[in-house]
Amino acid sequence: MRFDGKSVIITGGGGKIGKAYAMGFAKEGAKVALPDIASADHVVKAIQDMGGTAISMACDVSDEKSVKAMVDKVAKEFGSVDVLVNNAAYFMTVKKSVFWEMEVEEFDKAMAVNVRGSWLCAKAAFPYMKQQGKGKIINISSGTALNGGQNYIHYVTSKGALIAMTRAMAKELGDYNICVNTVSPGFVVTEGRAVDPSFNASRVGNRAIKRVQVENDLVGTVLFLSSPESDFMTGQLLNVDGGAHFVG
Repeated sequence: MRFDGKSVIITGGGGKIGKAYAMGFAKEGAKVALPDIASADHVVKAIQDMGGTAISMACDVSDEKSVKAMVDKVAKEFGSVDVLVNNAAYFMTVKKSVFWEMEVEEFDKAMAVNVRGSWLCAKAAFPYMKQQGKGKIINISSGTALNGGQNYIHYVTSKGALIAMTRAMAKELGDYNICVNTVSPGFVVTEGRAVDPSFNASRVGNRAIKRVQVENDLVGTVLFLSSPESDFMTGQLLNVDGGAHFVG
């Protein structure tokens, strides 16, 4: 039980991938907090049904007051903030277009949620991690940042920014024994999103491991980066996409 009694925040915890992370942590003893703009109550129930501990709360990660209130509540409820997984993202409803036709408001929304949101959550968690003398922050990027996916430059740019932000945070937080790393997932089909079969087939064909990627493919890497097993790793990008990209 690597996370027995540990407090873990997973933003965007109500979604399919957030739930996979949450269940993985809970099975190893973590107390899990699932802030989201949508309800994560179904995930909380699933964890409680297996004897685990979890809470959910409404939170807009792009709003500083909302984020601070969320982190303070988790610290009060669980007694610490040991792990932060910045999973929340503006993706499901993004408007796709060539960059020269994209609206400023659309671009700003992606940056506000995906970049500012991750920064605000780390900023709010830092005092608690500093006080306890250790912590783990995992930022979730995307394989689109590695291949420059077309027609949604705002999302691609925001996910690339998370890689750079991870490195800057790692430099600043090393003295406090706080590790910051990035996970870059490949294409995972999430609920509520229609996918052209030919598009999905092309993704599979470009991988060294030729199968569809599912959310549980990411869980082991996130748990590893959150555990004592990765205490001497920080500022790194771990790419989990079945070998679609080779990052070195």
